[in-house]
Amino acid sequence: MSRTVLREALRTLTSKGLIESRPRVGTRVRPRHAWNLLDVDVLDWYSRVAEPMTFALKLQEMREMIEPYAAALAAASHGAETFDALETAHAAMVAARNVDEWVRADLRFHISVLAACSNELLIPLGTLIERTLEAQLRLNAKRAEVYNASLAEHTAVFEAIRTRDAAAAQQAMEGLLGVTRRRIEG
Repeated sequence: MSRTVLREALRTLTSKGLIESRPRVGTRVRPRHAWNLLDVDVLDWYSRVAEPMTFALKLQEMREMIEPYAAALAAASHGAETFDALETAHAAMVAARNVDEWVRADLRFHISVLAACSNELLIPLGTLIERTLEAQLRLNAKRAEVYNASLAEHTAVFEAIRTRDAAAAQQAMEGLLGVTRRRIEG
């Protein structure tokens, strides 16, 4: 490996908070609490080596903090374009014929909720967790008796957003995420 390639790799790992390099001291791996887990690559790498149940519960905690409020915001402030994307995702969930179709539609649904909330600081969270969320959704769909067992809960979220009922959207998303948590823990 050339020195240029090595330097670039070290620069990348440093920018992601994984290592630190100092003259006369050398290069060291930083403690896990110092890693930038809000970097798409680092989160993806971490999800592959972390204990699966622990990681799934941490991701679920993050979702429980963000998604109910995002659903309420989406109900209060969605535009025609973002609602159309949400409606398309919901229709794809209804039409899904297998686990793969369901997971793709489910992922689009949750990302569309974040986009519909009209808060540009929340929208990137969908991109950030997309890869890890897809794995979690796939696992949950396989753990359920039928892959689309949570369709009614998703429909409740969709209908509350459609009717612009922020309180109902928040409550419906909390219910949906409660089902998800029970599947993860069960």
